[in-house]
Amino acid sequence: MTVKATDSLSEQIAKSIAEQIISGELVEGERIQELRIAKELDVSRGSVREALLLLERTHLIEIYPRRGAIVAEMSPQQVRALFDTSCLLLGQVVQQISQGWRGTDAQILQQLLVYLQEQVKHGHTEKFYDQIFEYLMEQQGLVVNLYLMKFLNELLPSLRRSYFLTLNTSRRELQESFELFKLVIDAILNRNSQQATLFMEDFCRHLRNLVLESLTRMKQIELAWARRSRR
Repeated sequence: MTVKATDSLSEQIAKSIAEQIISGELVEGERIQELRIAKELDVSRGSVREALLLLERTHLIEIYPRRGAIVAEMSPQQVRALFDTSCLLLGQVVQQISQGWRGTDAQILQQLLVYLQEQVKHGHTEKFYDQIFEYLMEQQGLVVNLYLMKFLNELLPSLRRSYFLTLNTSRRELQESFELFKLVIDAILNRNSQQATLFMEDFCRHLRNLVLESLTRMKQIELAWARRSRR
């Protein structure tokens, strides 16, 4: 978990809970026990409740009257909806980056490619995707649309939760992700905003499909274990 010095206590708690959901330590449908978290983190239950309200905006949890906070379901339909929306937002982001980059931005993009290729070489799937989305979220100086970045920031934890499922995909698939994102960067450097948007859509579709395949495998394993336990 990355905690900024400026993060409030409730924001730090929210990030701690988010990491447990993203990593699968807290599973879909599980009730989040405020008292347990308060004891684990040595904070008040009031701070935990504030954190849960923040977390609800990221769509990682749902809060129900009398039931409390429940880890949100991750279904194929929700994954498709998440990526459909994210694809639209990310398309706008790379479009504005391609139109507005200056000077050292080109060097930063080239360094990003080198870093991503290194993560592919070592099979570091999570670091690969984390770095892509961290870079995009850091471009607020080029993306002069606060609403766009706000909505994308709220979806980012759910995106991280989804691609966390792809950690066991093959290096070939990770290489394909790299090649697709390299097309995005090349289009940005050529200031071809239309191509950058289209290539970003291709990248998002590829990642969405990897997530859906991983989700299907996970559900099949869960079903197999459930059947075995009933014998």
